[in-house]
Amino acid sequence: MNPNITVTADALSHIEKIITKALCLGLRLSVKKTGCSGYAYSFERVETVNEKDFLLELAPLVKIYIDSAWLTWFDGLKIDFVEEIKMGLKQKRLTFINTKESARCGCGESFQMNGG
Repeated sequence: MNPNITVTADALSHIEKIITKALCLGLRLSVKKTGCSGYAYSFERVETVNEKDFLLELAPLVKIYIDSAWLTWFDGLKIDFVEEIKMGLKQKRLTFINTKESARCGCGESFQMNGG
């Protein structure tokens, strides 16, 4: 399966900075069980590529690896980078918009997945 994942220009720039600074092969996108709604998106540095990894190469230096077991979860995912002011503080962060989510917790950090 080749998932339809959209990465905005702002997110691409931010991810490239992370990879360049970390001196790694790329980032691994996955989900972790956590939070009040069940799951949260996770990016981790990739030092070694796994045999079951799907490679999403967004630019020559921007590679996102996804365990093939998660591909259906990420089909239709949009990754953006936003700057917002919360409680008087400027915050910058990656956001994940996924049509397969069935609910999000109040803080927006964790989610439930349709059928998951």
